[in-house]
Amino acid sequence: MKVQPDTPGLNDPGKGRRIGIDVGTVRIGVASSDQDATLATPVETVRRVTGFKDRDGEDIERLLELIDEFEAVEVVVGLPSNLNGDGSKSVKHAKEIAFRIKRRSDVPVKMADERLTTVAATQALRASGVREKDARAVIDQAAAVEILQSWLDGRKNYLKEN
Repeated sequence: MKVQPDTPGLNDPGKGRRIGIDVGTVRIGVASSDQDATLATPVETVRRVTGFKDRDGEDIERLLELIDEFEAVEVVVGLPSNLNGDGSKSVKHAKEIAFRIKRRSDVPVKMADERLTTVAATQALRASGVREKDARAVIDQAAAVEILQSWLDGRKNYLKEN
C-alpha cells in the first residue's frame, strides 16, 4: 500500500516546537525547530537498533525522550520515495518508526516527502567544507534538518494561504 505524505499546515497544532526525523537502517537523524516553528536545527543521531519484529529498543526510547524534552507539538518523519513517486523499502522503515512513536506518544506524527533530502544535506555539508569521512557522523542530522525545514516552510505557506 502506497503511503502519501501529509500536507504541512493541515490540522496544524499551532505554535510550538517540531521534531524532524530521518529514518535510516543504521542511524536515525533528529532535528528540532524553534518555538515559532520557523527554523530547523540538528539535535543528534540515534543509533538504530529496533528491527521490524523487535520490541521497542533504546532508539525508540531515545526518540520519545527527545519528543518530551523538546515539548514537541508535532513529529515529522521523512517519507522516502524515488523520483517517480514510488515508495522504496526505506518507506517501510519510516512507517515502522512513525507507528511506534504514534503508539506511545500523544504528539501527532506526520509523514513528510523527503525526496532528495540526503542528497541536499550531503551537498550542503560538502559546500561548507566538511570532509566526507566527518560528514557521515552528521549527515543523518542534516537530512533531518532538510526534512523539517521543508515541512516548516510548507506549513508557513499553507497557513498564509488558508
